[in-house]
Amino acid sequence: MSGPNTNFDPVEVAALDPAAIDEAVAQALAAAAAATSLEELKAARTTHQGDRAALALANREIGALPPSAKAEAGKRVGQARGRVAQAYAARQAELEAERDERILVEEAIDVTLPTGRRPLGRRHPTELMSQRIADVFVGMGWEIAEGPEVEAEWFNFDALNFDADHPARQMQDTFYVDPPETGLVLRTHTSPVQARALLERGVPLYIACLGRVFRTDELDATHMPAFHQVEGLAVDKGITMANLRGTLDRLAAELFGEGITTRLRPSYFPFTEPSAEMDLRCFVCRGEDPACRTCKGTGWIEWGGCGMVNQNVLRACGVDPEIYSGFAFGMGIDRALMFRTGVSDMRDMIEGDVRFNAQFGMEI
Repeated sequence: MSGPNTNFDPVEVAALDPAAIDEAVAQALAAAAAATSLEELKAARTTHQGDRAALALANREIGALPPSAKAEAGKRVGQARGRVAQAYAARQAELEAERDERILVEEAIDVTLPTGRRPLGRRHPTELMSQRIADVFVGMGWEIAEGPEVEAEWFNFDALNFDADHPARQMQDTFYVDPPETGLVLRTHTSPVQARALLERGVPLYIACLGRVFRTDELDATHMPAFHQVEGLAVDKGITMANLRGTLDRLAAELFGEGITTRLRPSYFPFTEPSAEMDLRCFVCRGEDPACRTCKGTGWIEWGGCGMVNQNVLRACGVDPEIYSGFAFGMGIDRALMFRTGVSDMRDMIEGDVRFNAQFGMEI
């Protein structure tokens, strides 16, 4: 049996030749020094410290050496790789420091300069409230209907069971379009849309009408000559007052929060029979403050009118009241906005002051 080869010279392995290792180190250090950016340094590190780099290949050759030669070769290659790693780490720190200084200069912001930005616009809160109400009815499966603001007198009054001598037809209550013989008015409510929808779509019908209406009211804190209404109409077989009450309770809860208390008071409207006024329990004093300015100490706030559709209205629109029944209701959108947000003066809604809109942002 032959003894160990004590005369083996590791220099005979080309990758472990001291001159080759020194040359690999020199090239790696030169590449690190020449890198002017972190991207270039990353590419140089892959070339000189990656798996296919000269020093990495030399390190793998150590395993083929006899035990007596591994220690010296391992020390030589390890020191070389350590020098390269330190050089690259130092160069990376330098480049990162240069990058940070450059960013501080290039991205500096002078906070003393005027902004020059245009303020963001805001949608009018009445429009936002209208969209919220429309979303409630769409969520219940209803449709949203629209109609003209300049309306035929027949749709605005006759189809809705207004007598020829009804006070609402007088010029002190209604805007007529000249000449009066044309029979055109600025609609006093959105109910004409209901008559149009019955004639055009037929029954069964579930629609909500939102829009601007006009009346000859004096402008004050609680009245406007042009304001906004939402009216609902449901006509189908078996419709009752219970359906009306449930629909209005759902609308009130969506707009003013769960737990809102409502009540119906007997009233009169030409187009509904029986008719009722719907009130909300005062959400300021809850009926406990006799001096409350919101409800005037009554504990209730009037919200709108409602009732079962008058049979004369159904007949005028071609619907058989012996088969179908329905309910209708109407509420002021501007008034609902006042209830929901605490706005105390309707005139603030129409004066065009952008500060009024800005406080509501994009959502109420």
